[in-house]
This record gives sequence, C-alpha cells and structure tokens, in this order.
Amino acid sequence: MITTFLVNHASAVKVLFWVVLVALTALGWFAYRQRARRMLMTLAVISAVGVFALTMTPAGDGGNGTFCTVQFSIPFQGIDTLANVALLFPLTLFAALRTSRPVAVVAAASGLSAAIELVQALLPDLGRACDTNDWFMNTVGAVLAGLVSAGIIAVDRRRRTQPVHPGASTP
Repeated sequence: MITTFLVNHASAVKVLFWVVLVALTALGWFAYRQRARRMLMTLAVISAVGVFALTMTPAGDGGNGTFCTVQFSIPFQGIDTLANVALLFPLTLFAALRTSRPVAVVAAASGLSAAIELVQALLPDLGRACDTNDWFMNTVGAVLAGLVSAGIIAVDRRRRTQPVHPGASTP
C-alpha cells in the first residue's frame, strides 16, 4: 500500500525528501547550538533503530536469489535511490554533531551500510537483496550529512570566536 502511494506520488516524494532533510538539519543545528548532547545522542539512537528496522526485518519477498548484486552504475533517480540516500542521513548527521567528528562518522556510516548489505547477502531468509548500489547511495547520504554537519560545526565555531559586539576591539 505505501509503495503504491509512493510510486503514484513520485513528485511529492521528491519534495518531501528535501523537506525532511532540511527539517532534520534544522533540528540538528538547533540541538548543536543549544549544546544538547543528550538530545543529539537520543536522536542518533532513534535513527539507528530506524535503520535496523528498515534493513534487518524480514521483507517476505525472498530476495533476488543471488549472493549480492554488484553494479557499477550511479542510480540518481527513482524512489529507491532517495530512500537509500535518506536512510543514513539522520544517523550520520546527529552522530557527527554529537561527536564533532564528521569524517569519522561518515566512514563508520559507510562501513555500517556495507555490513548491512553483507548481512542481507548472508541471510537470504530475511528476503532482503544485497546490492552495491544500495551501499553506494547510503554512503552518498552519509557524505551529504557529513558535509552538512561539518558546515554547522564550522559556522558555530566561527560564531563563538567572534566578539560579542562587531565594533568592539579585542586587546
């Protein structure tokens, strides 16, 4: 039912995709500026639970019958692509803001995606399909979140190092 809705409203899904990424970015920026480290950790954990719920629960369709589909294409179109880009975005964003280490978190997120694909390949009873394009697009989403978090961190650091009054001189 949800798949049918998404396919029938593909243009709305694209708009919703960007609205959600902007909303998550605003939430992450707010939490980071407020120094709400516990909130960022909670959001990262909730995001991780979502990732595992979406990727490790049985799908019931039996998978594609192969160990892993290895593709060397860049699938920058379709709802599946947007879903794969969005999958690790929140987890990466909130974890990178929590730790202030975007590069390390992006690397860990890419490794997590590879591990998920491997588990999907090794456990065919899950009914999930291992696909290198899924890993690639998950990593694209993680890199996007890493860039956003690096931007938030840089802007916040710059804001904190500037004088309170722009016209004030520093000794």
